[in-house]
Amino acid sequence: MTHIIAFANQKGGVGKTTTAINIGASLAAIKKRVLLIDLDPQGNAGTGLGFVRASHRQSVYGVIMGSAGAIENILTTAVPNMHIMPSSIALAGADVDLLDIENREFRLRDALAPIMPHYDYVLLDCPPAIGFLTLNALTTADSVIIPMQPEFYALEGLTHLINSITEVRNRFNPKLDILGILLTMYDRRYALTRAVEDDLRKTFGDKVFKTVVPRNVRVSEAPSHGKPALFYDFNSSGAQAYLRVATEVVQRTEGVENV
Repeated sequence: MTHIIAFANQKGGVGKTTTAINIGASLAAIKKRVLLIDLDPQGNAGTGLGFVRASHRQSVYGVIMGSAGAIENILTTAVPNMHIMPSSIALAGADVDLLDIENREFRLRDALAPIMPHYDYVLLDCPPAIGFLTLNALTTADSVIIPMQPEFYALEGLTHLINSITEVRNRFNPKLDILGILLTMYDRRYALTRAVEDDLRKTFGDKVFKTVVPRNVRVSEAPSHGKPALFYDFNSSGAQAYLRVATEVVQRTEGVENV
């Protein structure tokens, strides 16, 4: 059965796209069939997988707007078992374009229905804002992963995001759940990092992933080479952390203890 995961945080620069790419690649590495959908107008998920935006016509924009089918807008990546539905600059106007369209909150969900059986995981990389694109992702998803840096202001933003997720669950998508909160760019040398982690684990318990993703130069370098960290430097601490996170994702979504 397909599990759909939205990666959401209205705060930019928290490693959301990096997390979506690397969890996707890690799931693919353990033989899961993965589709990554780039809902961010910046298109960084495609770039991080080696795609130049101008070199392809495929885009999730037409799929959402109903002018194109999902299957025609999927690209095969260099990562075995992993596909991508890329972004386009047209997504920047999607919030306005969707205003007068019927069932605007469910456009993505309905458009993806025919391709769901082909994938074990569909990953939705959301823009850093709570607009119609993120709303479409949340009405489509089974669960949400919230990547966040261990900083003071991140805690304030987390409360707002959780309230938004709760509202979407109550109004549009009763099955929506928070799969986990993932600490990224983690540096245990700083007291604030440890303090934020302690607060998160006390407040949210098992909703916080056991694994933290360390601040790692190899993870930062990988997108410029068009590769997930796993394929850029398999032995780096960041790549290995994302492999462990992917194992936790499978455990949480499939109830499998030994992956």
